[in-house]
Amino acid sequence: MRENKPEKDLSASFPTDPPLGDVQDMDGLEEDLPMGDETILLVDDEQIIIDVARDMLEILGYSVIVAQRGQEAIDIYADRKDEIDLVIQDMVMPGMDGADVFLALQSLNPAVKVILASGYVMNEKIAALIRRGCRAFMPKPFRLEDLSVKVREVLDAP
Repeated sequence: MRENKPEKDLSASFPTDPPLGDVQDMDGLEEDLPMGDETILLVDDEQIIIDVARDMLEILGYSVIVAQRGQEAIDIYADRKDEIDLVIQDMVMPGMDGADVFLALQSLNPAVKVILASGYVMNEKIAALIRRGCRAFMPKPFRLEDLSVKVREVLDAP
């Protein structure tokens, strides 16, 4: 019986990003980022996306209301549209997709400010919604810097 012995000691190391740490580690970072105190309705069916995006938005000073389904988002918006300044919604969700949710929100308030989010690249369906009044598109996963700038741009636009 032959033993398998490596002729050389092979090892590998891979670079990793530094850990995100907790919110206290973020002190100072937000000083360079656009911030706010408005209320944002965050709509996504993936809990990890909700958790990370909510944390980012709260670090930036925003109040966040969460919905995990399209119809839930519509119901919340219908009840609280006077206090919701912006909606950030996933484009691909079970049940109602992002296009249907956007159109329903727009029927409740033609001036609703919505940022569509997707793990996919911008496509014709998203471009068509932007032509119909959706304010912006953001690819997922979000980066804090990109999110802070895009949210502020949409909120500050007429």
